[in-house]
Amino acid sequence: MSLFFALLILGSCDQTGNFPGAEVNPNIAIYDLRSFYRGTDFPLTVESMLGARGITGLVISDHSGKNLPAGLLMVQDKMRLNELRGIAIDIGADATKYVPGDSVTVNLVGGILKRVDGLLQVTGLNGTVVTKIASGRPIAVNRIPSSYILADPDKYESTELVIVKGGFDPIPAPTDTYSGERVVNDGFGNFILHTESGATFANEPLPGMANFFGVVAYTMDNDENYKPHLRIRKAEDITVLSSTIIRAPIVISGYIGDVQGTDLDGEYMQFLATQDIDFSVTPFSVVTHNTSSGYSPTGPPLDSWATGGTTGKRAYKFDLTSGTVSKGEYFYVGNSAKLINGVGSTSIADGKWIVSRKTGSVPGDGIGAVTTDVFLNGVTAYTDAIAVFEGTVVDKFSIPIDVIVNGSGGSIWNAAQQAGLRIANTDWYDIINPVTLEEQPFYKQGSNTICLTRTGRGAGHFYKLGGEYNIRLGRWVKARQDKVILLTLTSTRSELETEYPVGGGETEGLVPTKVVE
Repeated sequence: MSLFFALLILGSCDQTGNFPGAEVNPNIAIYDLRSFYRGTDFPLTVESMLGARGITGLVISDHSGKNLPAGLLMVQDKMRLNELRGIAIDIGADATKYVPGDSVTVNLVGGILKRVDGLLQVTGLNGTVVTKIASGRPIAVNRIPSSYILADPDKYESTELVIVKGGFDPIPAPTDTYSGERVVNDGFGNFILHTESGATFANEPLPGMANFFGVVAYTMDNDENYKPHLRIRKAEDITVLSSTIIRAPIVISGYIGDVQGTDLDGEYMQFLATQDIDFSVTPFSVVTHNTSSGYSPTGPPLDSWATGGTTGKRAYKFDLTSGTVSKGEYFYVGNSAKLINGVGSTSIADGKWIVSRKTGSVPGDGIGAVTTDVFLNGVTAYTDAIAVFEGTVVDKFSIPIDVIVNGSGGSIWNAAQQAGLRIANTDWYDIINPVTLEEQPFYKQGSNTICLTRTGRGAGHFYKLGGEYNIRLGRWVKARQDKVILLTLTSTRSELETEYPVGGGETEGLVPTKVVE
Protein backbone atom coordinates (compact mmCIF):
# COMPACT_ATOMS: atom_id res chain seq x y z
CA MET A 1 0.00 0.00 0.00
CA SER A 2 2.81 2.43 0.89
CA LEU A 3 4.50 1.73 -2.48
CA PHE A 4 1.24 2.53 -4.30
CA PHE A 5 0.89 5.88 -2.56
CA ALA A 6 4.55 6.70 -3.23
CA LEU A 7 4.09 6.02 -6.95
CA LEU A 8 0.88 8.06 -6.92
CA ILE A 9 2.69 11.03 -5.41
CA LEU A 10 5.60 10.77 -7.87
CA GLY A 11 3.21 10.45 -10.77
CA SER A 12 1.39 13.60 -9.81
CA CYS A 13 4.56 15.77 -9.81
CA ASP A 14 4.81 18.55 -12.43
CA GLN A 15 7.74 17.37 -14.57
CA THR A 16 8.59 21.02 -15.46
CA GLY A 17 9.80 21.51 -11.91
CA ASN A 18 7.03 23.99 -10.99
CA PHE A 19 4.99 23.45 -7.87
CA PRO A 20 1.25 22.84 -8.47
CA GLY A 21 -0.53 26.19 -8.59
CA ALA A 22 2.69 28.19 -9.00
CA GLU A 23 3.03 30.71 -11.83
CA VAL A 24 6.18 31.66 -13.74
CA ASN A 25 7.05 35.36 -13.57
CA PRO A 26 5.97 36.71 -16.96
CA ASN A 27 9.02 39.00 -17.02
CA ILE A 28 12.54 37.68 -17.27
CA ALA A 29 15.53 39.60 -15.93
CA ILE A 30 17.50 41.34 -18.70
CA TYR A 31 20.65 39.76 -17.23
CA ASP A 32 19.14 36.31 -18.01
CA LEU A 33 17.75 37.40 -21.37
CA ARG A 34 21.21 38.47 -22.55
CA SER A 35 22.69 35.14 -21.43
CA PHE A 36 20.61 33.29 -24.04
CA TYR A 37 22.70 34.72 -26.86
CA ARG A 38 25.60 32.44 -27.78
CA GLY A 39 26.81 33.99 -31.02
CA THR A 40 23.86 32.94 -33.21
CA ASP A 41 20.33 34.31 -33.59
CA PHE A 42 18.07 33.20 -30.72
CA PRO A 43 14.28 33.04 -31.31
CA LEU A 44 12.29 34.26 -28.29
CA THR A 45 9.34 32.09 -27.30
CA VAL A 46 7.68 31.32 -24.00
CA GLU A 47 9.55 28.03 -23.98
CA SER A 48 12.96 29.50 -24.86
CA MET A 49 12.47 32.19 -22.18
CA LEU A 50 11.71 29.50 -19.58
CA GLY A 51 8.06 30.41 -19.26
CA ALA A 52 8.47 34.20 -19.36
CA ARG A 53 6.96 36.42 -22.03
CA GLY A 54 9.09 39.57 -21.86
CA ILE A 55 10.82 42.14 -19.68
CA THR A 56 10.01 45.10 -17.49
CA GLY A 57 12.29 48.02 -16.72
CA LEU A 58 13.16 51.67 -17.20
CA VAL A 59 13.61 53.29 -20.60
CA ILE A 60 16.98 55.03 -21.02
CA SER A 61 16.87 55.79 -24.76
CA ASP A 62 15.95 59.29 -25.99
CA HIS A 63 15.66 60.02 -29.70
CA SER A 64 14.95 63.75 -29.38
CA GLY A 65 18.64 64.56 -29.91
CA LYS A 66 18.78 62.46 -33.11
CA ASN A 67 21.99 60.70 -32.08
CA LEU A 68 20.88 57.14 -31.26
CA PRO A 69 20.51 54.30 -33.77
CA ALA A 70 17.02 54.74 -35.22
CA GLY A 71 14.16 52.56 -33.99
CA LEU A 72 15.82 51.25 -30.82
CA LEU A 73 14.05 51.31 -27.47
CA MET A 74 16.64 50.76 -24.72
CA VAL A 75 15.47 49.36 -21.39
CA GLN A 76 17.44 48.51 -18.24
CA ASP A 77 16.75 46.64 -14.99
CA LYS A 78 18.54 45.14 -11.93
CA MET A 79 16.29 42.11 -11.42
CA ARG A 80 19.09 39.52 -11.29
CA LEU A 81 21.77 39.66 -8.57
CA ASN A 82 21.25 43.43 -8.38
CA GLU A 83 23.33 43.62 -11.57
CA LEU A 84 22.36 46.44 -13.93
CA ARG A 85 21.84 45.25 -17.50
CA GLY A 86 20.13 46.69 -20.55
CA ILE A 87 18.75 45.55 -23.88
CA ALA A 88 17.84 47.32 -27.13
CA ILE A 89 14.54 46.44 -28.83
CA ASP A 90 13.92 47.45 -32.42
CA ILE A 91 10.31 48.72 -32.57
CA GLY A 92 10.76 51.19 -35.42
CA ALA A 93 9.43 54.74 -35.30
CA ASP A 94 7.48 54.06 -32.08
CA ALA A 95 10.79 54.17 -30.15
CA THR A 96 10.54 57.98 -30.27
CA LYS A 97 7.42 57.86 -28.06
CA TYR A 98 9.42 56.90 -24.98
CA VAL A 99 11.89 58.90 -22.89
CA PRO A 100 14.24 58.11 -20.00
CA GLY A 101 12.35 57.35 -16.80
CA ASP A 102 9.39 55.69 -18.48
CA SER A 103 8.58 52.38 -16.79
CA VAL A 104 7.50 49.79 -19.35
CA THR A 105 6.79 46.14 -19.96
CA VAL A 106 7.75 44.63 -23.31
CA ASN A 107 6.33 41.40 -24.74
CA LEU A 108 9.25 39.77 -26.54
CA VAL A 109 7.52 36.65 -27.84
CA GLY A 110 8.14 36.36 -31.57
CA GLY A 111 11.31 38.45 -31.50
CA ILE A 112 14.84 37.40 -32.42
CA LEU A 113 17.79 38.07 -30.10
CA LYS A 114 20.75 38.94 -32.31
CA ARG A 115 23.67 41.31 -32.78
CA VAL A 116 23.21 44.14 -35.24
CA ASP A 117 26.14 46.49 -35.89
CA GLY A 118 27.80 45.03 -32.81
CA LEU A 119 24.88 45.78 -30.46
CA LEU A 120 22.82 42.96 -28.90
CA GLN A 121 19.15 43.66 -29.59
CA VAL A 122 15.73 42.13 -30.13
CA THR A 123 14.42 42.42 -33.69
CA GLY A 124 11.21 41.47 -35.47
CA LEU A 125 8.80 43.39 -33.22
CA ASN A 126 6.80 46.63 -33.41
CA GLY A 127 5.46 49.27 -31.02
CA THR A 128 2.42 47.25 -29.97
CA VAL A 129 4.57 45.05 -27.72
CA VAL A 130 5.33 47.95 -25.34
CA THR A 131 3.09 49.00 -22.46
CA LYS A 132 3.96 52.11 -20.44
CA ILE A 133 3.27 51.77 -16.74
CA ALA A 134 4.53 55.09 -15.40
CA SER A 135 6.63 58.14 -16.26
CA GLY A 136 9.32 60.12 -14.52
CA ARG A 137 10.86 57.26 -12.57
CA PRO A 138 14.35 58.16 -11.26
CA ILE A 139 17.38 56.60 -12.90
CA ALA A 140 20.33 56.11 -10.56
CA VAL A 141 23.57 57.73 -11.71
CA ASN A 142 25.91 55.02 -12.97
CA ARG A 143 29.46 56.40 -13.06
CA ILE A 144 31.69 54.06 -15.08
CA PRO A 145 35.41 54.59 -15.83
CA SER A 146 36.12 54.30 -19.54
CA SER A 147 38.59 51.46 -18.92
CA TYR A 148 35.73 49.31 -17.57
CA ILE A 149 33.69 49.85 -20.73
CA LEU A 150 36.63 49.10 -22.99
CA ALA A 151 37.34 45.88 -21.09
CA ASP A 152 33.74 44.59 -21.06
CA PRO A 153 31.38 46.64 -23.28
CA ASP A 154 28.75 43.87 -23.31
CA LYS A 155 28.13 44.51 -19.61
CA TYR A 156 27.22 48.16 -20.21
CA GLU A 157 25.29 48.00 -23.50
CA SER A 158 21.91 49.74 -23.50
CA THR A 159 22.31 51.11 -19.97
CA GLU A 160 22.55 54.75 -19.02
CA LEU A 161 26.04 55.58 -17.81
CA VAL A 162 28.17 58.64 -17.27
CA ILE A 163 31.83 59.21 -18.03
CA VAL A 164 33.03 61.77 -15.49
CA LYS A 165 35.65 64.49 -15.95
CA GLY A 166 36.12 63.75 -19.63
CA GLY A 167 38.57 65.95 -21.49
CA PHE A 168 39.22 65.99 -25.23
CA ASP A 169 42.46 65.02 -26.91
CA PRO A 170 43.65 67.14 -28.59
CA ILE A 171 42.60 70.21 -26.61
CA PRO A 172 39.67 71.67 -28.56
CA ALA A 173 40.12 74.72 -30.73
CA PRO A 174 37.36 77.37 -30.45
CA THR A 175 35.90 76.12 -33.74
CA ASP A 176 35.82 72.40 -32.80
CA THR A 177 32.37 70.84 -32.40
CA TYR A 178 30.92 67.49 -31.30
CA SER A 179 30.23 66.28 -34.83
CA GLY A 180 32.09 63.07 -35.72
CA GLU A 181 34.29 60.97 -33.46
CA ARG A 182 36.22 62.71 -30.69
CA VAL A 183 38.75 61.17 -28.31
CA VAL A 184 37.84 61.68 -24.65
CA ASN A 185 40.03 60.80 -21.67
CA ASP A 186 38.61 60.52 -18.14
CA GLY A 187 41.84 59.57 -16.38
CA PHE A 188 41.24 55.86 -16.95
CA GLY A 189 41.63 55.55 -20.70
CA ASN A 190 40.85 57.03 -24.11
CA PHE A 191 37.29 56.62 -25.31
CA ILE A 192 35.47 57.65 -28.48
CA LEU A 193 32.55 60.07 -28.22
CA HIS A 194 30.45 59.59 -31.38
CA THR A 195 28.08 62.27 -32.65
CA GLU A 196 26.03 61.98 -35.82
CA SER A 197 26.25 64.99 -38.13
CA GLY A 198 22.48 65.38 -37.91
CA ALA A 199 22.36 65.40 -34.09
CA THR A 200 20.73 68.49 -32.61
CA PHE A 201 23.93 69.36 -30.69
CA ALA A 202 26.45 68.32 -33.38
CA ASN A 203 27.62 71.88 -34.01
CA GLU A 204 27.97 72.91 -30.37
CA PRO A 205 31.54 73.90 -29.31
CA LEU A 206 33.56 71.43 -27.24
CA PRO A 207 34.21 72.25 -23.55
CA GLY A 208 37.50 71.86 -21.68
CA MET A 209 36.10 69.20 -19.36
CA ALA A 210 32.62 67.72 -18.89
CA ASN A 211 30.54 64.80 -17.71
CA PHE A 212 28.97 62.83 -20.54
CA PHE A 213 25.81 60.80 -19.97
CA GLY A 214 24.90 58.39 -22.73
CA VAL A 215 24.80 54.83 -24.03
CA VAL A 216 27.32 52.45 -25.57
CA ALA A 217 27.22 51.69 -29.30
CA TYR A 218 29.85 50.45 -31.77
CA THR A 219 32.01 51.52 -34.68
CA MET A 220 33.58 49.02 -37.09
CA ASP A 221 37.32 49.55 -37.46
CA ASN A 222 39.47 48.85 -40.53
CA ASP A 223 39.90 45.23 -39.44
CA GLU A 224 36.10 44.80 -39.32
CA ASN A 225 36.09 44.60 -35.52
CA TYR A 226 33.46 46.47 -33.55
CA LYS A 227 34.87 49.01 -31.07
CA PRO A 228 32.68 50.57 -28.37
CA HIS A 229 31.94 54.25 -28.27
CA LEU A 230 29.68 56.53 -26.23
CA ARG A 231 26.68 58.27 -27.73
CA ILE A 232 25.22 61.30 -26.00
CA ARG A 233 21.45 61.28 -26.47
CA LYS A 234 20.80 65.03 -26.30
CA ALA A 235 22.50 68.28 -25.27
CA GLU A 236 21.29 67.91 -21.68
CA ASP A 237 23.53 64.82 -21.35
CA ILE A 238 26.53 67.18 -21.24
CA THR A 239 27.48 68.76 -17.90
CA VAL A 240 30.29 71.24 -18.51
CA LEU A 241 32.77 71.27 -15.64
CA SER A 242 35.36 73.64 -17.06
CA SER A 243 36.11 75.64 -20.14
CA THR A 244 39.75 76.24 -19.16
CA ILE A 245 42.79 74.01 -18.62
CA ILE A 246 44.71 74.41 -15.32
CA ARG A 247 48.10 72.67 -15.22
CA ALA A 248 49.93 71.49 -12.09
CA PRO A 249 53.67 72.36 -12.33
CA ILE A 250 54.50 69.71 -9.70
CA VAL A 251 52.80 66.39 -8.91
CA ILE A 252 53.39 63.92 -6.09
CA SER A 253 54.90 60.70 -7.41
CA GLY A 254 55.83 58.74 -4.27
CA TYR A 255 57.11 58.71 -0.71
CA ILE A 256 58.45 56.52 2.07
CA GLY A 257 57.17 57.13 5.59
CA ASP A 258 58.70 54.18 7.41
CA VAL A 259 62.28 53.18 6.64
CA GLN A 260 64.20 50.28 8.14
CA GLY A 261 65.61 51.08 11.56
CA THR A 262 65.00 54.52 13.02
CA ASP A 263 62.80 56.93 11.08
CA LEU A 264 64.79 59.94 12.27
CA ASP A 265 66.28 61.55 9.19
CA GLY A 266 64.91 58.72 7.05
CA GLU A 267 61.59 59.80 5.55
CA TYR A 268 61.39 61.53 2.18
CA MET A 269 59.02 62.39 -0.64
CA GLN A 270 59.42 62.14 -4.42
CA PHE A 271 57.92 64.68 -6.83
CA LEU A 272 57.77 65.03 -10.60
CA ALA A 273 58.10 68.36 -12.41
CA THR A 274 55.71 68.86 -15.33
CA GLN A 275 57.58 71.98 -16.48
CA ASP A 276 60.96 73.66 -16.01
CA ILE A 277 61.08 75.39 -12.61
CA ASP A 278 63.57 77.76 -11.00
CA PHE A 279 62.46 77.75 -7.37
CA SER A 280 64.31 80.99 -6.61
CA VAL A 281 62.03 82.71 -9.10
CA THR A 282 58.86 80.63 -8.62
CA PRO A 283 58.80 79.18 -5.09
CA PHE A 284 56.57 76.33 -3.93
CA SER A 285 56.00 74.60 -0.61
CA VAL A 286 55.22 71.08 0.58
CA VAL A 287 53.18 70.38 3.72
CA THR A 288 52.75 67.01 5.43
CA HIS A 289 49.96 66.22 7.87
CA ASN A 290 49.22 63.30 10.21
CA THR A 291 46.42 62.46 12.63
CA SER A 292 48.41 60.97 15.50
CA SER A 293 46.50 61.48 18.78
CA GLY A 294 49.90 61.90 20.43
CA TYR A 295 50.71 65.00 18.37
CA SER A 296 49.35 68.47 19.07
CA PRO A 297 46.89 69.88 18.41
CA THR A 298 44.35 67.06 18.74
CA GLY A 299 40.95 67.01 17.08
CA PRO A 300 40.07 67.89 13.47
CA PRO A 301 42.48 70.19 11.57
CA LEU A 302 40.75 73.51 12.25
CA ASP A 303 43.33 75.42 10.20
CA SER A 304 43.53 72.78 7.46
CA TRP A 305 47.14 72.25 6.32
CA ALA A 306 48.35 75.04 8.64
CA THR A 307 47.01 73.32 11.77
CA GLY A 308 49.36 73.63 14.72
CA GLY A 309 51.29 76.62 13.45
CA THR A 310 54.92 76.61 14.55
CA THR A 311 54.35 74.72 17.82
CA GLY A 312 52.26 71.73 16.76
CA LYS A 313 53.45 68.44 15.30
CA ARG A 314 50.41 67.56 13.19
CA ALA A 315 51.81 69.40 10.16
CA TYR A 316 55.28 70.17 8.85
CA LYS A 317 56.20 72.54 6.01
CA PHE A 318 59.12 72.58 3.58
CA ASP A 319 59.67 75.73 1.51
CA LEU A 320 61.13 75.15 -1.97
CA THR A 321 62.95 78.42 -2.66
CA SER A 322 66.20 77.45 -4.39
CA GLY A 323 67.41 75.05 -7.03
CA THR A 324 66.01 74.10 -10.42
CA VAL A 325 64.28 71.12 -12.00
CA SER A 326 63.54 70.27 -15.59
CA LYS A 327 60.30 69.08 -17.12
CA GLY A 328 59.94 65.34 -16.51
CA GLU A 329 62.59 65.27 -13.76
CA TYR A 330 62.07 63.63 -10.35
CA PHE A 331 63.17 65.49 -7.26
CA TYR A 332 63.18 64.80 -3.53
CA VAL A 333 62.28 66.56 -0.31
CA GLY A 334 63.04 65.18 3.15
CA ASN A 335 65.86 63.61 5.10
CA SER A 336 69.34 65.12 5.23
CA ALA A 337 71.10 61.74 5.08
CA LYS A 338 69.72 61.16 1.55
CA LEU A 339 69.58 57.39 2.08
CA ILE A 340 67.06 55.22 0.23
CA ASN A 341 65.88 53.11 3.17
CA GLY A 342 67.31 54.28 6.47
CA VAL A 343 70.66 53.91 8.24
CA GLY A 344 73.08 51.65 6.38
CA SER A 345 71.20 51.76 3.06
CA THR A 346 72.24 53.02 -0.36
CA SER A 347 72.88 56.73 -0.79
CA ILE A 348 70.64 58.50 -3.30
CA ALA A 349 72.42 61.83 -2.86
CA ASP A 350 73.06 61.83 -6.62
CA GLY A 351 69.35 62.43 -7.16
CA LYS A 352 67.86 65.92 -7.38
CA TRP A 353 67.28 67.09 -3.78
CA ILE A 354 65.55 70.45 -3.44
CA VAL A 355 65.19 70.38 0.36
CA SER A 356 67.15 68.09 2.66
CA ARG A 357 66.66 68.56 6.39
CA LYS A 358 66.85 66.94 9.83
CA THR A 359 63.26 67.37 10.95
CA GLY A 360 64.25 66.01 14.36
CA SER A 361 66.26 69.14 15.10
CA VAL A 362 64.96 71.77 12.65
CA PRO A 363 61.36 73.04 12.76
CA GLY A 364 59.24 73.44 9.66
CA ASP A 365 59.20 76.62 7.59
CA GLY A 366 56.47 78.51 9.46
CA ILE A 367 54.43 75.36 10.13
CA GLY A 368 55.48 72.46 12.31
CA ALA A 369 57.62 71.96 15.40
CA VAL A 370 60.67 69.71 15.54
CA THR A 371 59.57 66.10 14.99
CA THR A 372 61.23 62.75 14.45
CA ASP A 373 58.22 61.40 12.57
CA VAL A 374 56.72 63.47 9.78
CA PHE A 375 54.70 60.37 8.82
CA LEU A 376 53.04 57.72 10.97
CA ASN A 377 54.76 54.56 9.78
CA GLY A 378 52.32 51.72 9.15
CA VAL A 379 49.80 52.52 11.90
CA THR A 380 46.43 51.75 10.33
CA ALA A 381 44.34 53.82 12.73
CA TYR A 382 45.71 57.13 11.48
CA THR A 383 46.20 59.16 8.31
CA ASP A 384 49.19 60.70 6.53
CA ALA A 385 48.85 63.32 3.82
CA ILE A 386 51.03 65.39 1.49
CA ALA A 387 50.12 68.62 -0.29
CA VAL A 388 51.98 70.91 -2.72
CA PHE A 389 51.29 74.65 -2.80
CA GLU A 390 52.27 77.47 -5.11
CA GLY A 391 54.23 80.00 -3.06
CA THR A 392 55.31 79.74 0.56
CA VAL A 393 52.28 81.22 2.35
CA VAL A 394 49.95 78.49 3.59
CA ASP A 395 46.95 79.16 5.84
CA LYS A 396 43.55 77.55 6.51
CA PHE A 397 42.19 78.87 3.21
CA SER A 398 45.09 77.84 0.96
CA ILE A 399 44.21 75.46 -1.87
CA PRO A 400 46.97 73.05 -2.92
CA ILE A 401 47.88 72.12 -6.48
CA ASP A 402 48.26 68.42 -5.64
CA VAL A 403 47.33 66.14 -2.73
CA ILE A 404 47.87 62.49 -1.80
CA VAL A 405 46.31 60.95 1.33
CA ASN A 406 47.27 57.65 2.95
CA GLY A 407 44.54 56.21 5.18
CA SER A 408 41.30 57.60 6.58
CA GLY A 409 41.58 57.09 10.34
CA GLY A 410 41.98 59.63 13.11
CA SER A 411 40.46 63.07 13.36
CA ILE A 412 40.73 64.28 9.79
CA TRP A 413 37.30 65.75 8.89
CA ASN A 414 34.47 67.32 10.90
CA ALA A 415 31.40 68.22 8.88
CA ALA A 416 29.78 70.37 11.59
CA GLN A 417 32.90 72.52 11.94
CA GLN A 418 33.83 72.33 8.24
CA ALA A 419 37.30 71.43 9.47
CA GLY A 420 39.55 69.30 7.32
CA LEU A 421 42.31 69.16 4.75
CA ARG A 422 41.58 71.10 1.57
CA ILE A 423 42.07 69.16 -1.64
CA ALA A 424 42.93 70.06 -5.23
CA ASN A 425 41.25 69.02 -8.45
CA THR A 426 43.33 65.94 -9.25
CA ASP A 427 42.98 62.41 -10.57
CA TRP A 428 41.60 61.45 -7.12
CA TYR A 429 39.80 64.52 -5.80
CA ASP A 430 37.29 67.14 -6.91
CA ILE A 431 36.53 70.47 -5.25
CA ILE A 432 33.12 70.31 -6.93
CA ASN A 433 31.43 66.90 -6.99
CA PRO A 434 31.52 66.05 -10.71
CA VAL A 435 28.18 64.24 -10.56
CA THR A 436 26.04 66.21 -8.06
CA LEU A 437 27.88 69.53 -8.65
CA GLU A 438 27.89 70.16 -4.89
CA GLU A 439 30.88 71.86 -3.25
CA GLN A 440 33.24 69.46 -1.45
CA PRO A 441 36.55 71.23 -0.83
CA PHE A 442 37.85 68.82 1.84
CA TYR A 443 39.18 65.26 2.00
CA LYS A 444 36.49 62.79 3.15
CA GLN A 445 33.76 65.22 2.10
CA GLY A 446 31.37 63.99 -0.58
CA SER A 447 33.13 61.83 -3.16
CA ASN A 448 36.65 62.71 -1.91
CA THR A 449 37.26 59.36 -0.22
CA ILE A 450 40.08 57.81 -2.27
CA CYS A 451 43.25 57.12 -0.31
CA LEU A 452 46.26 54.85 -0.22
CA THR A 453 45.94 51.64 1.81
CA ARG A 454 48.01 51.41 4.98
CA THR A 455 47.32 47.76 5.94
CA GLY A 456 50.44 45.60 6.10
CA ARG A 457 52.81 48.25 4.79
CA GLY A 458 55.58 48.94 7.27
CA ALA A 459 59.31 49.54 7.14
CA GLY A 460 60.85 49.80 3.69
CA HIS A 461 57.65 50.22 1.67
CA PHE A 462 57.90 52.99 -0.92
CA TYR A 463 54.59 54.19 -2.37
CA LYS A 464 55.27 54.25 -6.11
CA LEU A 465 52.15 55.84 -7.52
CA GLY A 466 52.55 55.13 -11.23
CA GLY A 467 50.17 57.55 -12.94
CA GLU A 468 50.52 59.45 -16.22
CA TYR A 469 50.22 63.23 -16.39
CA ASN A 470 49.76 64.66 -19.87
CA ILE A 471 51.64 67.96 -20.12
CA ARG A 472 49.91 68.96 -23.34
CA LEU A 473 46.42 68.37 -21.97
CA GLY A 474 47.24 69.58 -18.45
CA ARG A 475 45.57 66.58 -16.77
CA TRP A 476 45.97 63.03 -15.59
CA VAL A 477 45.32 60.58 -18.42
CA LYS A 478 46.08 57.60 -16.19
CA ALA A 479 45.10 57.93 -12.55
CA ARG A 480 47.76 57.20 -9.94
CA GLN A 481 47.56 53.73 -8.41
CA ASP A 482 47.94 52.34 -4.91
CA LYS A 483 51.22 50.48 -5.50
CA VAL A 484 54.25 49.82 -3.32
CA ILE A 485 57.70 48.33 -3.66
CA LEU A 486 59.54 46.85 -0.69
CA LEU A 487 62.98 48.42 -0.56
CA THR A 488 66.06 46.76 0.93
CA LEU A 489 69.28 48.28 2.26
CA THR A 490 70.86 47.74 -1.16
CA SER A 491 68.02 49.16 -3.27
CA THR A 492 68.98 51.88 -5.74
CA ARG A 493 67.42 55.08 -7.01
CA SER A 494 66.59 53.41 -10.33
CA GLU A 495 63.99 51.32 -8.49
CA LEU A 496 62.17 54.58 -7.66
CA GLU A 497 62.51 56.29 -11.03
CA THR A 498 62.24 53.49 -13.59
CA GLU A 499 60.15 50.38 -14.16
CA TYR A 500 60.91 47.90 -11.39
CA PRO A 501 61.25 45.02 -10.94
CA VAL A 502 61.68 43.53 -14.36
CA GLY A 503 61.73 39.78 -14.69
CA GLY A 504 59.44 38.51 -11.96
CA GLY A 505 57.69 39.13 -8.69
CA GLU A 506 54.31 40.49 -7.63
CA THR A 507 55.18 44.01 -8.71
CA GLU A 508 56.66 43.12 -12.10
CA GLY A 509 56.39 46.03 -14.46
CA LEU A 510 55.57 48.57 -11.74
CA VAL A 511 56.30 51.91 -13.40
CA PRO A 512 56.81 55.30 -11.78
CA THR A 513 54.60 58.31 -12.28
CA LYS A 514 55.57 59.94 -15.55
CA VAL A 515 54.76 62.83 -17.82
CA VAL A 516 53.54 62.25 -21.36
CA GLU A 517 52.73 64.58 -24.25
